[in-house]
Amino acid sequence: MALPSAASEHYLEQPTYDDPPEDSSREQSQNEPQENDDNPPGGFDPTPLPDAPPGYTIKITFHKAINLPVADIQTVSADPYIHATLTADVPKRHPEDPPLTRRTRTIHHSLEPVWEEDWIVANVPTTGFVLKCRLYDEDWPDHDDRLGNVTIKVDHLDEDWPGFGLDGKFFEVRKRSGSKRAYFHKGIEALMNGLKWTTPQIHISVNVLGLSDPPHAQMCTLGPTYWVKHFSPMIGRLTESSFQANEIQLAGPVPPKLYHRYVEFRPIIGKMFSQKGFRGHILNKVLHKQHRRIYNFDSSTQYGIFAERSREASVQFLKMAHYAEGGRIFTYVLTLDGLLRFTETGKEFGIDLLSKHTMHSDVATYIACSGEFFIRRISKRHRHHHPHTDSSSHHYNDQESGNGESSTCENGFDHETHDHPSASSETSRDPEDYKLIIDNDSGTYRPDKCVLPDLQAFLQGQFPGLHIRALDCGDEEHQKAKKEQLEIKKKEGAKVRMVLNRSPSSSSFSSDDESRLGDLDAMDDDTPRYKSKKERVFEMVEDPSTWRDWVPATLRLKTRPGNAKNTHQ
Repeated sequence: MALPSAASEHYLEQPTYDDPPEDSSREQSQNEPQENDDNPPGGFDPTPLPDAPPGYTIKITFHKAINLPVADIQTVSADPYIHATLTADVPKRHPEDPPLTRRTRTIHHSLEPVWEEDWIVANVPTTGFVLKCRLYDEDWPDHDDRLGNVTIKVDHLDEDWPGFGLDGKFFEVRKRSGSKRAYFHKGIEALMNGLKWTTPQIHISVNVLGLSDPPHAQMCTLGPTYWVKHFSPMIGRLTESSFQANEIQLAGPVPPKLYHRYVEFRPIIGKMFSQKGFRGHILNKVLHKQHRRIYNFDSSTQYGIFAERSREASVQFLKMAHYAEGGRIFTYVLTLDGLLRFTETGKEFGIDLLSKHTMHSDVATYIACSGEFFIRRISKRHRHHHPHTDSSSHHYNDQESGNGESSTCENGFDHETHDHPSASSETSRDPEDYKLIIDNDSGTYRPDKCVLPDLQAFLQGQFPGLHIRALDCGDEEHQKAKKEQLEIKKKEGAKVRMVLNRSPSSSSFSSDDESRLGDLDAMDDDTPRYKSKKERVFEMVEDPSTWRDWVPATLRLKTRPGNAKNTHQ
């Protein structure tokens, strides 16, 4: 399954300017910026990082937990994980900048989980930090149960700070915010077995690694770099494919120039991000829920780590993007802390998403960058070329391949010659045989093309060997490449129709689901995307005037005053 493409992006992604123009006679101060419909607030934010003194790099290790309560009575165990938030007295560009967070992998069926996971963070100030660890029991598709909190406060940091000793320290879990049901089970178990009540504890260690490199006002994750594959349990009709959402934690820091705010092209957008008003609160909750459904964690979720800025990182990224198979196009968001989230996109998928980039960012006010990307296979040019009349085989000239060699991308632009890739290049998994073409095609955040060189340089450092080009979505050459990528998808890609409109715990199709799937299969690629009942409800929340779409056309005609006489004849 994949998300809708930019061409069929839903109404929250497409700027519509319905507000009446301002009175031209109204005088405005020359010192105040004039905001109009053609230049709504948001997008690229040139605010520089504030000045800050040098900070320290620390390594946080989540070792294990003991004495956890039984959260699942059927298995007499739990599926625990830690969601940690790190805050410090570091000056921010804006108060809405998100804090640093880290989620450990889930240890299934265990009351004494062992994680042994590190979290290396740079530019933690000398004034210390606050580390809040929330302990949860994973319980998909139900809501995860909180088992308690651990809050660690450190008020001073320097190179001689002893930390919590060589072996770390056990911290008692505060049960007040934990699941009453889980601790009730624990009490019953202790009573029946004659055991003494034991408080849950988390074993954590923190060590100072040394001074951090600038920019000192940018507290960020340095490592370890890891990847996560999410397989969402959505009702759908699959053909040799399964929907996956991907996360890759890259090594920070992200270039400071990559800094974008959501574009407030309609008043409801600002309310949605700030949760102001009834409609804004509802839409914000819906998008958070959609993010959790797409990036859900369950027993099928896969985890892994890789060496930062290495060939291994490039190979892992290509694996998650399926190399150049099937003409896939992906939607991505890069967070301020270097977390790259992406899923396949395509308008052949019927999905009830209000805004794809807002969903990927989990309704974040500020992100680093967003857009779309695809992968092309590169074949080395042979010395001998011959004219080729088949317009279905074109070549995308690589002017910045990165290794100084002349090369082409299959199914690109060059109509003059045709290169014959060797059999080894067709099946090669070498990053040097592939190119990442990434853009800024996002209606929610609208990244400026001036940041694309910084984005390209950052990704090139993260994925050595992989050829990377960052292009503006309005570039004619890039638009042509995207069209050809869609043609490749029509020829090679599997046809998949998805329905995301029912409870994930459901196990069967309703007649309405089958009808929708049939309608989707009958649609061609140019047909507007089908809107579900749920999607139309959300649309009505965003724009109450759309209630008329719920009334059948025949009924609307009958209720019109001019047609009153005709209805009685």
